[in-house]
Amino acid sequence: MKKVKNIILSKLKWIIVAILIIVFLFLVCGLFYDKLHVIDDFIYKYISLLKNPILTVFFKIITNFSSALVLILLTILSFIIFKNKRYGTFISINLISITTLNQILKLIFARTRPLDLMIIEESGYSFPSGHSMASMAFYGFIIFLVWKYVKTNKKWIYTIVLSLLILLIGISRIYLGVHYASDVLAGFILTLAYLIIFTAIIDSKLEIETKVKKDDKNE
Repeated sequence: MKKVKNIILSKLKWIIVAILIIVFLFLVCGLFYDKLHVIDDFIYKYISLLKNPILTVFFKIITNFSSALVLILLTILSFIIFKNKRYGTFISINLISITTLNQILKLIFARTRPLDLMIIEESGYSFPSGHSMASMAFYGFIIFLVWKYVKTNKKWIYTIVLSLLILLIGISRIYLGVHYASDVLAGFILTLAYLIIFTAIIDSKLEIETKVKKDDKNE
């Protein structure tokens, strides 16, 4: 029964990946045909209604949780926190991979930022959002590790907090005017697909290592 359940979940996982990639490609088509402004204007209209000095300071702080400096420091810290240094290595590979993917995509699509909306200064291209991709990949992978190795109910708290952080980082990019809403949506959608694939590879690798260790002990 457990084997059948795992097969169903595995197939469902790849169906979700396919759907996410299709949605991302839909957004890409909207970008090429200049149709994304409908989504962008609608979402920014409501987010802009929230603007006030306190919230601006809040989002300026939140957005830094996905800055290069913070994520690099957290990656270095992971080698100290985790007893198994392999997790730190996986976190490093994850961060390098998603950053490389984002930079390649930005060069391909070369969308300019909403310069007239910026509250803070940012350079480079806009689509897809680098902060959104980095936050989803980095903190999403931490959620994966939490569910794999934390045995207590605290994993729900960690998951909620990290998921909320990812969402707020995405909102901060729109609120601060450095990204269009579609940049953030595209970043989240594509990275979720990437994350499912990445965690599947890592999960398989860890299971093989665990099996080898058990076999060595039995011998």
